[in-house]
Amino acid sequence: MTSATARTVANVVLVSAGLTAAYVIVTTPPLSRLALGGLRLWLGAGVPAFLLSEVHRAWVESERRPDIMAR
Repeated sequence: MTSATARTVANVVLVSAGLTAAYVIVTTPPLSRLALGGLRLWLGAGVPAFLLSEVHRAWVESERRPDIMAR
């Protein structure tokens, strides 16, 4: 088996496992509630944290310093 064939087979196996897991999660109510709770947690904490870190990085890269004594 060549490397390309092995890679293709591995990709097919991973995709089918992912689709099977998604089907089981969607069709099982307790797992569906758990997945939605995790999604809410990620969107509620992960996305704002990412945005804050990106804003901080942009601020640092712009080399602007807040002048707190100017007021």
